[in-house]
Amino acid sequence: MATDSTLNHDELYIEGRWTPTADRIDVTDLTDDTTFASVSAATPADAEDALAAAQAAEVEMRETTVVQRAEWVTAIADGIEARKAELADVIVREAGKPISSARGEVDAAAERFRRAAEEARSLKGEYIEGTTEGHEGWRAIVRHEPVGTALCITPYNYPLSTTALQVAPALAAGNAVILKPASKTPISAAILAEIIVDAADDLPEGAFGFVPGRASEIGDVLAGDDRIDAIAMTGSSGAGKHVAGVSGMVELHMELGGNAPAIVFPDADLEAASSAAASGSLKYAGQRCSAVSRVLVHEDAHDELVDRIDAEMDGFEPGDLFDEETSLGPLISHEQAEWVEELVEDALDRGATLVRGGARSGRFFEPTLLADVPQDARIVHEEQFGPVVAVTTFDDEAGALEVANGGSLGLDAAVFTADYDRAMRVADRLEVGGVRINGAPSHGLGDIPFGGTKDSGIGREGIGYTIEAFLERKSIIL
Repeated sequence: MATDSTLNHDELYIEGRWTPTADRIDVTDLTDDTTFASVSAATPADAEDALAAAQAAEVEMRETTVVQRAEWVTAIADGIEARKAELADVIVREAGKPISSARGEVDAAAERFRRAAEEARSLKGEYIEGTTEGHEGWRAIVRHEPVGTALCITPYNYPLSTTALQVAPALAAGNAVILKPASKTPISAAILAEIIVDAADDLPEGAFGFVPGRASEIGDVLAGDDRIDAIAMTGSSGAGKHVAGVSGMVELHMELGGNAPAIVFPDADLEAASSAAASGSLKYAGQRCSAVSRVLVHEDAHDELVDRIDAEMDGFEPGDLFDEETSLGPLISHEQAEWVEELVEDALDRGATLVRGGARSGRFFEPTLLADVPQDARIVHEEQFGPVVAVTTFDDEAGALEVANGGSLGLDAAVFTADYDRAMRVADRLEVGGVRINGAPSHGLGDIPFGGTKDSGIGREGIGYTIEAFLERKSIIL
């Protein structure tokens, strides 16, 4: 891969070259609401160039070895760690994430590249002997081959670590990669692009493309092109449906919206449940697909659980994002804050009790606790992406499952109970991709599959699982 002597994270990277454009996307500094950086905005023509370059690089990428690809992703991990301070600073500013969380995201991104190297090295083919009549002497070798070109569409809420969860497996599997980052948070992805270019200096020209741009202008050009063989996407369910609609016969790998219920039975450890509900709802101001979006508690335990959650929320207050003690930041945009406000007002209008918070100021929304939320409130059934703990009640197990499984989303859930049989029974009946027992939803760095049912996605994320999605199996029969 050709590299320029001076890397610049406000340019596109196409056909092995850094290229500026006249049109730009300004990025807001969420610490002071000013503009702190900008990136070039790719045009449809730029997207076409990236597609052509990736297709031309597919053959050379297919001929690379596992050892070579493992060396690339390991070197990229080293590069991420070398620029940890810079990346953490950028994530604080563009995503509004507290510095301690931003550093953790950088560490997670580096570890995901390292794990991709391990998973790639562990790939094994198969040797199969014929076992059906008439095929007794047959022998078959089943080998892995890259799908071709992978398009990675990444979100704003984890702009580096989720990007790593897509790009690292795609490269480790031997595919050409086109990276389209979220327009609100493209700078950390641009730095990652610089690291990839510098670290994998023998990557075939065109095998990696970085095309920041407005989804309305280049999204369909990329996703709808026949030269794309796989699409990895993390985002909203609406955006995912659109991408699935315009794409052709491609491998879709989508982690979309969530509305995770935490179901708390009366025999649960309420101290643990309240802690998980507060942290699960408020971490990164609730802007996580796997956030606890609604707490379903047995009516006998409602009041005590609400009091305990209220006490737990004392530790979540907005502050200076560069202060190590700050645990809560702003929402990504004024529009997102207004959406959360709309859901809270709807719940209050329907009879919910405001225990704390409830006010919006610009991008900030106060950490909010709602009690006695009616089951028909929108916040019980719609993804909120905000710092709100909404508590509603149920009277029996069947009622809890009916509410939890209502709606179109099925990403994550949590169950709190001391009864093992009930925990497993409820987990089996929840229509979601993952269930945490006696804890908030969590999936680690990629060793546990992550994804949903219904409108929450297609396929499962995870380093090894994503590598599998980006490979095809070819049978060679002897």
